[in-house]
Amino acid sequence: MSMLKDKVIIITGAATGLGFATTKECVKQGAKLTLVDNNEENLMKAIDNINKEYSGEVTIKSVIADVSKEEDVKRYVEITKETYGRIDGLYNNAGIEGKQDSITDYDLEIFKKVIDINLMGTYYGLRYVLPVMQEQEYGRIVNVASVGGIRGVMNQIPYVASKHAVVGMTKNAALEYAKQGICTNAIAPGAILTPMVEKSFKQMNPDNPEEAEEEYAKSNPTKRLGKPEEVASVVVFLLSDKCSYVNGQIVAIDGGQSYSYGTV
Repeated sequence: MSMLKDKVIIITGAATGLGFATTKECVKQGAKLTLVDNNEENLMKAIDNINKEYSGEVTIKSVIADVSKEEDVKRYVEITKETYGRIDGLYNNAGIEGKQDSITDYDLEIFKKVIDINLMGTYYGLRYVLPVMQEQEYGRIVNVASVGGIRGVMNQIPYVASKHAVVGMTKNAALEYAKQGICTNAIAPGAILTPMVEKSFKQMNPDNPEEAEEEYAKSNPTKRLGKPEEVASVVVFLLSDKCSYVNGQIVAIDGGQSYSYGTV
């Protein structure tokens, strides 16, 4: 049986990476979707790919929005409610890494942009989706933190700060709204093979990013990097009715790396 049959799910940052992988899994599980991204070309390509792969099975509303802008977030929530009449789930996925640099040298404009998208974008999503879910007395929210939200990561100060904030907001939302049938959790992916992570390896080793990837994988207990679909399957569970007593959890999806000390 489909885990998300006729559930209305919003996915931000839906055009690529973890957002796109989760979109595909949600379609397979029978969801009705609002796909949100700030890149219209990429989003249209993603929807075209979905329609070709799942012909006749797809219900999708697309919204071009910048999650760092409150009015854009308010609009994608309003459009979803007007289109479907309800909102069952929010996958608060949109985010950026920024650049890699030391704390004292970090570019302040890039710092602020990371905070605006990763922290404020997540907060705006909570702010405007939660009232809809309160009216329904039902909802599932999955925020995207990161292993950078549960530990430090060298040369990524705004990313780590923003993702720690996402972890904190997730716990607060879980405490404040559980009595109204709303479960709020977060995922903390490690290095998953997405375009954002590929860019990160290029920053680490511009001449040979594949070597940087191989070196990083050596420190993981699985000796490999994760796949987007491995994250998507966890997200779908957290968006489903089966996630009825899982609340306020930060689920690491990193092959066990965040729990290791030293070499493995």
